[in-house]
Amino acid sequence: MIDIKKAIIPVVGTGVPLFPFSKILPKEFLPLADKPAIQYIVEEIKAAGIKKIVFITKTNKKEVLNYFKHSAKTEKILKDAKEKSLLNELEAFYRIIKNLSFSSVVQKEPLGYGYAVFQAKKLIGNNPCAVLLPDDIIDSVTPCTVQLSKVFKTCQKPVVALRRISNKDTSPCGTVRVEKIASRLYKIKKIISHSSADDNSSEFAIAGRYILTPEAMSYIQKFSKKKPLKEMIESGRKITLAESLDSMLQDGKIIYGYEVEGNWLRYHDKPHWFKSNMYFSLKHPKFGEELKRFLEQIKTA
Repeated sequence: MIDIKKAIIPVVGTGVPLFPFSKILPKEFLPLADKPAIQYIVEEIKAAGIKKIVFITKTNKKEVLNYFKHSAKTEKILKDAKEKSLLNELEAFYRIIKNLSFSSVVQKEPLGYGYAVFQAKKLIGNNPCAVLLPDDIIDSVTPCTVQLSKVFKTCQKPVVALRRISNKDTSPCGTVRVEKIASRLYKIKKIISHSSADDNSSEFAIAGRYILTPEAMSYIQKFSKKKPLKEMIESGRKITLAESLDSMLQDGKIIYGYEVEGNWLRYHDKPHWFKSNMYFSLKHPKFGEELKRFLEQIKTA
């Protein structure tokens, strides 16, 4: 039985819907309560027992690797200022990144998440891996990647995180048509890459989490080579994970979907970021109750 030992996080988005914040600050560093969004993703990966993380970055995104490094300078500043509580928080952060290894691969052209994921092929090798899209945070008692890994251990096939949606909802990761197998477990029959509010053929959306096998990666590779790179850049064509995996389905291959437990939060645009930030702020173990009292005060003011 093969376990998942590596994870890919593509941090290649432009963050345009979050301007002006993302003009200088990469969107992965927008705070959700008192932590940057990317830290929630890394904590989820560690909870799944995965120790090797590959970031796919743009050429100008070195911040993400720097963030997950020890900083003697920061320690010294806090020690000199006698900020004991903040030093404790820094030590807690170091415990999170302990035993994790981080590497990165540059995606030189903005050709979509499918193309981005394939850039990690050499580092992943002929092994299954987890893929976590950073725009999606799933807050759950059992971390999302742990849930998917349990399914993978049984089926040894690609597994996609699913969430139930209403007819009015859309998903940038795509929606799916499924056949139910067991409680929360489905066999995916079709992946619709560009879902719209007018398409009510599916009640499930992909929630930005995947377990990919070497076979699934080979389909992403095939899709990446369908058209010359120059032609794709000029036409603005994207290589999506949805289209790549759907081509695998059309060849009769099996991909499972699991309806994951937890609250699905996103921060890809300002309204979603406001909601996600509020959600985690109100849940904060130290400041949450104070914020709730504040909201009650301004309601009655």
